[in-house]
Amino acid sequence: MNSEPVPTPSLRELIRVFTRIGCLSFGGPAGQIALMHREIVDDRRWVDEGQYLRALNFCHLLPGPEAQQLATWIGWKLHGARGGLAAGMLFVLPGALVMLALSLLYVAASGAHWFSALFLGIKAAVLALVVQALTRMAGRALKTGFSRWLAVVAFIGLFIFNLPFPLIVLGAGAIGMFVTSWRPHLLHVHAPETVALPPATSLWAATWRTIALWLVIWAAPVVVILLMLGPDHVLFQIAGFFSKLAVMTFGGAYAVLAYMAQEAVQHWHWLAPGEMGDGLGLAETTPGPLIMVTQFVGFLAAWRAPDPFSPLLAGVLGAAITTWVTFAPCFMWIFTFAPWMERLEHARRLQGGLAAVTAAVVGVIANLALWFALHVLFTQDTAIAVGPLHMTVPILSSLDVAALGLAVLAGLLLFWRKTGVVTVLAICGLAGLGLSLPF
Repeated sequence: MNSEPVPTPSLRELIRVFTRIGCLSFGGPAGQIALMHREIVDDRRWVDEGQYLRALNFCHLLPGPEAQQLATWIGWKLHGARGGLAAGMLFVLPGALVMLALSLLYVAASGAHWFSALFLGIKAAVLALVVQALTRMAGRALKTGFSRWLAVVAFIGLFIFNLPFPLIVLGAGAIGMFVTSWRPHLLHVHAPETVALPPATSLWAATWRTIALWLVIWAAPVVVILLMLGPDHVLFQIAGFFSKLAVMTFGGAYAVLAYMAQEAVQHWHWLAPGEMGDGLGLAETTPGPLIMVTQFVGFLAAWRAPDPFSPLLAGVLGAAITTWVTFAPCFMWIFTFAPWMERLEHARRLQGGLAAVTAAVVGVIANLALWFALHVLFTQDTAIAVGPLHMTVPILSSLDVAALGLAVLAGLLLFWRKTGVVTVLAICGLAGLGLSLPF
C-alpha cells in the first residue's frame, strides 16, 4: 500500500466527495460508515485508519446518528467548522429531500401496488448492503479473541435480553478501560507516542463559546414558532418533542423507535399505528440516517393540522423544523468535542475503552442486520418474553419468497459481481416491480 502523505483536499473537493456520499449513503449506519471508510480512508487517504476508528468510537458515545456525526467530524478535521458544516449537511440533505418527496408521494399514492413493489426490491438490496458492511467492519475491528467475545456478548445482550443500547456501550467502554490497564494486548492497544499537547485550559473557553452558539442556533426557529403561532400549535409541539428526542437518541434511530412510535401515535395522535411502520420503511430506503423517519412523522403531523397554512405548506414546515431540531444538536456535539479528540488519541486507557466500544458496536450492527432481515424477509413475527429473555422471532410460514429472492440477487451482485451500490439498488427495485406484474 502507498503510505506517502496525501495533501489536504480543497474545500471544493471535499464538497464534491460528500455530495456523492450523501446521495449514495443507503443501508443504514453500517452501510454509511463502510461507504465513508472506502471513500475517505481507502481510496483517498484523507484520514488514516486509526483516526477514523477512534472518531467512530467517539461518535457512538454521542446522542444522534453516528454516521452523520462522523461525516461532520471528517469535514471538521480537514477544513474546520466550514468543512464540518459542509460534510454534515451534505450527508443529510439528499436524504431529507428524498424523504420529503416520498412523504408527499405517500399522502398522494399510499396503497398503490407499484409503490410497495418498488420498495420491496430496494429494501431487499439494503439488507444485502448491511450484511456486506457488517463483514467489512468485523474484519477491521475484531482483531483479538477478546474483542470477538465482546461483539458476541453485545449481540446477545441486545437481541436476546433487549438491553438498552447505552448500557451496552458504556459497559463495553468500562470493561475496555479496565482490561487495558491490566492486559492491553487483549484489545490490541499499543502505547501511544509521546507528543506535546496543548494545555486543556486553552480549550475550555472555545468549548463554552461553541456550546452557547449552537444552543442559540438550535433554539432560534423554535422561539420564532412560539412567538408567531403559540405553544399549542402543532409546529411548536413537533419542535419540542423532537428536540427532546434528539438528546435521547443514543445508538441511532433503532434505540428510540419504540418510544417515538408510542408518543406520536398514542399521545399526540399524529399517526395511525401502521403509518409508523410505513415511515420506517421509507426511511430505510432513502440515503442518509435512518433517524430521518422523524421527518416523515413531522410532515404528517403538520399536514393533518395545517391551520393557518395549507396542508402542503404546513407539511413542508413540519418536515423542516423536525429536521432542524434533529440535526442541529449533532453539529453542536461534534464542534464542541472534536477539539478534544487529539487528547483522547493519546490516552491509553481511553483508547482501550474505545477499542472495546468498537468491538461491541460490531455486535450492535449484527443485531440491526438481523432486525432488518426479520422485517424484510418475513411479514409476521412474534415476541418471546420469558424472565429476562425478550426477543422477537419470525413466524416461518410468513416468509416472503419474493423478498428472499431479491435479497439473494442483491447479495450475488455485491459479493460475487462486485456491482456498485446504485446499480444494485436500481436492479433490485426494477426486479421488485417486475415480480409484481401479472403474467
